[in-house]
Amino acid sequence: MNTLKKTLALVATLAMAATAFASCGDDNSSSSSSKKEEKTTGASEATTVGEEASSGELDASVKTGGDTFTVAAWNADDVPALIAQWKGLSMDTIKDDLADDKVDGIHFISFGVGGGDASERYDQLFNDGGDLDVYFCEADWALKYINDDTKTLALSKLGLGDSDFANIYKYTDEIGKDSNGVRKGVSWQAAAGGFAYRADLAKDYLDAATPADMQAKVADWSKFVEAAKTVQTKSNGKTALADTVGGMWQAFACGRTQPWVVDNKLVIDDFCKNFADTAKELWDCGGVTKNSQWTDEWTAAGSNDACMGYFVSTWGFGGFFLDAAGGEGGATYGKWNVCQGPQAFFWGGTWIVVNPATDNGDLARDFIISATSDEAQMSAYAKAKPEYVNNTKVMDDLIAANTVFNEKISGNFADNQNYFAELANNAKTINFNGLITPYDAAVKGEFLNAVTDDYLKGGKSWEDTLVTFKKKVVEAVPGITVE
Repeated sequence: MNTLKKTLALVATLAMAATAFASCGDDNSSSSSSKKEEKTTGASEATTVGEEASSGELDASVKTGGDTFTVAAWNADDVPALIAQWKGLSMDTIKDDLADDKVDGIHFISFGVGGGDASERYDQLFNDGGDLDVYFCEADWALKYINDDTKTLALSKLGLGDSDFANIYKYTDEIGKDSNGVRKGVSWQAAAGGFAYRADLAKDYLDAATPADMQAKVADWSKFVEAAKTVQTKSNGKTALADTVGGMWQAFACGRTQPWVVDNKLVIDDFCKNFADTAKELWDCGGVTKNSQWTDEWTAAGSNDACMGYFVSTWGFGGFFLDAAGGEGGATYGKWNVCQGPQAFFWGGTWIVVNPATDNGDLARDFIISATSDEAQMSAYAKAKPEYVNNTKVMDDLIAANTVFNEKISGNFADNQNYFAELANNAKTINFNGLITPYDAAVKGEFLNAVTDDYLKGGKSWEDTLVTFKKKVVEAVPGITVE
């Protein structure tokens, strides 16, 4: 469990990020009104929504020539490695060098806090007028800055347009745009998820010998429930198919096809009841454990046969999921496979944005190009970090070459499965178009809490559960209409 303790802060941060947005489902005609209400502060200078041309030149309003290029983030998990890749520096020493201000012309501000606390630190930086060129936004609160033209610069003003980001995964692009469709942020990583499961138990309990066999067993939520009941029966009640209701929610939430808020009104549709009933069926039959995420019991379940599978995103395979196997050499290490699961989903991610007051616009552009556009740089970074980078061509090429990104992580998969290949399939099908609102983090969190506490644990009716949910939304998101 040592690895879990070391990575808990990062995991918690990314977990919050996953709650920020409503879904990964199909486009919906009601989306236009929700997109309009995302506007918060500042008016975008773009007059049209559509393709953004790549000029390759800085706008005349963007300053250059500053003494220090300052980058800020809540911790040092990603920025140092991205800077090392950009500048051709050693990844082994970059964290210490940045901490000691030994990298010429670059200053890195690491707050040393969880991602959710970073927003307050950024606000303080802006209020104090401190030097800041580029900073990193977590999905949970990214729109606060992306929708504010005094806090984020349109990337077109750096000469960056659609052609520079032609191969990024579509869902990441949607998150990085403001309410007028102007690209303000871009991510270097894609955090698509899948369902990772014990390959040996899948053979014993579900007669699933390959990931393709397993995918057929859990291809939708009805089949997932059926498979969970079979596992319970054949394991004599010992083994749950799924790790937690929270993990299940990460995937299920990406099936929503309406925004959570339309015309400033909370939308409670059939999707809500479908999730609650699916979760209850799994809860009552023992198909999902009653553990909470980020606990010792949660990870231990993967080693003691209490749990057969986990919903995992790209970053989690070397974190909590490796802990669930007991680490390298652990009780179930090397016995896992991954399939797409019942729903394409993502979990986590961070977006790079630029302070409009930057005095190093040229360096900001170069840094962003290195991290998110230069395919040679991204390919090298994917292997060195390692990272599932936000470029379909780069990842397809690396996957086709059977690249081993990390021997320890790869060794956890049976039959040398190319686990990133499964995640790539999900990453390409996630669709956020028209579904993002600024309220999603709070609404999704309160919905999960109400379902878990009232409907599952408390045994309350659906109507009473909705009363709790609505009350909590009113408290968490004042100003929207809740009927």
